[in-house]
Amino acid sequence: MIKSNQKILNMTLILLDGLLCAATMIGAYLLRFANYSGAHLGLGIYLRLLVPTVPVYALLYHLLGLHESFRYRGFLTEAGKIIQANLLGLMFLQMLAFLGKEIHLSRMVLMLFFAMNTAASGVMRYLLRRVLRKMRSGGRNQKHFLIVGWNEMAEDLCKKLIGNKSLGCYIDAYLGSGTPSGKLSFLPRAGRIQDLEKYLACHPPDEVVLCLEYEQYPQLQHLLEVCEKYGVKSSLLPLYAQYLPSRLHIEEIEGIPLMDLRHIPLDEAFNRVLKRGTDIILSLGGLVFLSPFLLLVALLVKASSPGPVLYSQERVGLNRRTFQMYKFRSMRADDSGRDKTAWSTSTDDRRTPIGAFLRKFSIDELPQLYNVLRGDMSIVGPRPELPFFVDKFKEEVPMYMLKHLVRPGITGWAQVQGWRGDTSITQRIKCDLYYIENWSFLLDIKIIFMTAFCMFNRSEKLGKAAKARQEREEETP
Repeated sequence: MIKSNQKILNMTLILLDGLLCAATMIGAYLLRFANYSGAHLGLGIYLRLLVPTVPVYALLYHLLGLHESFRYRGFLTEAGKIIQANLLGLMFLQMLAFLGKEIHLSRMVLMLFFAMNTAASGVMRYLLRRVLRKMRSGGRNQKHFLIVGWNEMAEDLCKKLIGNKSLGCYIDAYLGSGTPSGKLSFLPRAGRIQDLEKYLACHPPDEVVLCLEYEQYPQLQHLLEVCEKYGVKSSLLPLYAQYLPSRLHIEEIEGIPLMDLRHIPLDEAFNRVLKRGTDIILSLGGLVFLSPFLLLVALLVKASSPGPVLYSQERVGLNRRTFQMYKFRSMRADDSGRDKTAWSTSTDDRRTPIGAFLRKFSIDELPQLYNVLRGDMSIVGPRPELPFFVDKFKEEVPMYMLKHLVRPGITGWAQVQGWRGDTSITQRIKCDLYYIENWSFLLDIKIIFMTAFCMFNRSEKLGKAAKARQEREEETP
């Protein structure tokens, strides 16, 4: 059922993409020439360009995976692919115009077509996502799973599949000797792992997920052959899944697949240059644009209490190198060294009145734009920590040191999710690792906008919400 629904959705997407190409080309033409009285090519020339262009766009969308199921894929990922496809499509249109010697073809129309078609494709897919998620939450368009084997990883997967109703996932049953606990105790056991063929003959699901223990791996080949025999898609959830990144990168050496357990997008030169270039532009522009405001804050800090305007503190950054991070001083000058081994809290008696205001809206962080310009930090990234806490957490928190694979940031994914200050360091690291493994330019833009929203909507509320989520997760069996 899911396969047939997906085929219908794919055909619908292809048809809608073609209609959007025609509609946005007409819209771009009218926007450029509706009130233009000078000589220009007629609309028919531009529509004729679409005859070879629409199939090329369909091919580009297909090659970039935009006609595949986006049940588990984030919208930001899809939006990036839409932009990429339309950039390639624009290059194809320019090439057509050159080869067809259409020297009077309006480049403005083509640029407007690119912008409008990119936006329309994004909006259309976003609305389609909302409709499908609402349908799935209502129990329609469900994808049925059979779990083969039962262990801790299988239980964790089932909790996530069932917990997020918008995914539209339904667990039919499981085969194995384990016993689901807590909220999963309702799952029916349909027999042993060896009964897979018997089960598929009567109740074929949309997908079989193999969750085998180490001693059960000799059965893997037979189980895969059974799934292939009945034409059922199979997936493998390995025992070591907790050590794998969220996006697995496979390299090939003479036909032998090799899993890169710590491949990150910022390992690629283009991505590093893009991120660093963005950091330089934003930090330099921010320092220049905000200079009058920064001067005002400096005067208020100086007038509020004796001591320096700026406060510097040693932090650990990229590749575990230390650097001096700058802030506006928000507390009375203190030489006790307490700030090197303890976090400041909202009830810290050392805070000045102006300092409390600066910290409330994160204004005290603005001097870190200078750290970004110097290359110590990035606009977005994991927050840098004190050396004292780095030495402490690297022994206590799994994978803590992986946050130093990228430049630390003024803001980050953990902070906009509410994991800042006196909240779970484990949850913070999970967010940091998610950001590192899923970095994209659009994700950085999203975090910047979310940071601006958080500044005006009280970050304390986010922190309380994060703590509440943590308590609920700890209570969940």
